[in-house]
Amino acid sequence: MIPEGNSKENIERFSGFAELYDRYRPEAPQLVVELLGNYLGRKPDLVMDLGCGTGLSTLIWGGRAERVIGVEPNADMRSEANRKLKGAAGPAERITFVPGYSNRLDTPDNSVDIITCSQSFHWMEPVSTLKEAHRVLKRGGVFAIYDCDWPPVLNWELEKEYLELTEKADDLVKRTMDKADQAVKRDKNGHLGALRDSGAFRFTREIVFHNAEHCDAERFIGLALSQGGIQTVFKLGLTALDSELETFRKHVEDFFQGESREIWFGYRLRLGVK
Repeated sequence: MIPEGNSKENIERFSGFAELYDRYRPEAPQLVVELLGNYLGRKPDLVMDLGCGTGLSTLIWGGRAERVIGVEPNADMRSEANRKLKGAAGPAERITFVPGYSNRLDTPDNSVDIITCSQSFHWMEPVSTLKEAHRVLKRGGVFAIYDCDWPPVLNWELEKEYLELTEKADDLVKRTMDKADQAVKRDKNGHLGALRDSGAFRFTREIVFHNAEHCDAERFIGLALSQGGIQTVFKLGLTALDSELETFRKHVEDFFQGESREIWFGYRLRLGVK
């Protein structure tokens, strides 16, 4: 049973393309581990990663916490996370992935040191999620929401095409699907305000940073295709974007010329200390 405040459409939004998502999306930067560890002031006993998806934001804690739990309601995403976990070694033994919801965590009061939401809090019901976080966090525990900006920094013309594609995909979905069947995506700019308004934290702030990665044409195209709106267009069997997607693909391949280039992901991390 889905707890009140959660949407089936939000949970199922990424069904069917977990492998593509995991192949092209960025792994969470190690800087996140360092920043949150500094705010906690010690090595965490337990980290919970809510809406962990395929584990891109969970596996970075291997060896950096005594125990790590990735919580993910989507079976496809969780299956991909467990597949990767089987191939990992050493510290990965302390990591587990479980089904669950951000506002109904299967853990005792005052038992968690750090809770993270990477690219996921905007899909959650914020009030009940923060209330549940306050329940399970230890005194001095850290709750962190972090997201990267889309698209990554590379070339203004390709970035413009990327944004136009995702905006058109979202518009197509809105015009094609009944409103009741659409996922509810909340404004990320409201995350810090939600932390402050919850009254659950003694200290809140926003931290902005970037992370450089290497990228080729295949990955840049894959990043665009991994956007939920575009995948929803595919699931609906719509072809209105086919021509523009093919043009985008050609422009990206022409730009990269078979080479790898450096791209930059800009991140915004909002945190609260209980």
